[in-house]
Amino acid sequence: MKVPTFLDYILLTFLAIIWASAFFNIKIATYSFGPVTIAFLRVFFGAIPVLLICFYKKIKIEAFSKDWHWFAMIGFINLVAPFFLIAYGVQSVQSNLAAILMSTTPLSSTVLGHFYLKNEKFNFIKTIGILIGFSGIIFLFSDNLLIDENNFLSALLILLGSTCYVIGGVLTLKISKKKNENVTGSILIWAIIILLPILIFTENPLEISPRLDSTISVIYLGFVSTGIAWLLRFKILVKNGLIFQSQVSYLIPIFGTILSYIFLKELITIKVLISLIAVSLGIYIVRRSDYKKIT
Repeated sequence: MKVPTFLDYILLTFLAIIWASAFFNIKIATYSFGPVTIAFLRVFFGAIPVLLICFYKKIKIEAFSKDWHWFAMIGFINLVAPFFLIAYGVQSVQSNLAAILMSTTPLSSTVLGHFYLKNEKFNFIKTIGILIGFSGIIFLFSDNLLIDENNFLSALLILLGSTCYVIGGVLTLKISKKKNENVTGSILIWAIIILLPILIFTENPLEISPRLDSTISVIYLGFVSTGIAWLLRFKILVKNGLIFQSQVSYLIPIFGTILSYIFLKELITIKVLISLIAVSLGIYIVRRSDYKKIT
């Protein structure tokens, strides 16, 4: 891979901001929409730019091929479940806390990779990074000002959403030889198929008179934070490789906390700041360990 240019770092930062902005937009979307509706509209609008790119590049979508069951399973675990869990949890948890909780995905993937992948074993540096990162999450749960008995379960559900991304990532290895756009387009299609009947029987969005800000947020979540973000991720991944692209992980909770304060004036306590530093540092240490292993 080429040495990253200044423009590459700009694009990486832009990707981090897009993904980080999803959390306060989810919060705004919950003002009018239920969690199933948010999840459905997110995958629906997210599928539009991805499928258009596939059509433009003449990339075949294999959602209903012999591997349909993998696309359906990954669509459920990597999109349906986490999108629902985050939207449900953010109803009673600050969006900046959700950004920090969800940022544990690289730490959880390292733990899971140790047990299921041959080349992803723990070393001393990784272990230190994981311990620091998860200690930040434990410390965050001790903040009784923001997490109490009324929203403790919601915070856990957001953390479960992070775990879904990890499991979905491992399952994606089963179809890793296929084009990224094909895989993303196919799992988005299956996420829509799975969510549509659930939406009809649990929430009736046609009876909702949504606020304008909620409507804008849910469209943004789908089109930008899901569709455009994935396409930008592919661009960075192809040009600069996985290690460079993965650096976005420790930028997301930082930008997520900043944006939630700017747009929602959410409370930032000392414990939130300490947890943010610990999680970001833990992710950085784990990622640096991976980088040194490759170089």
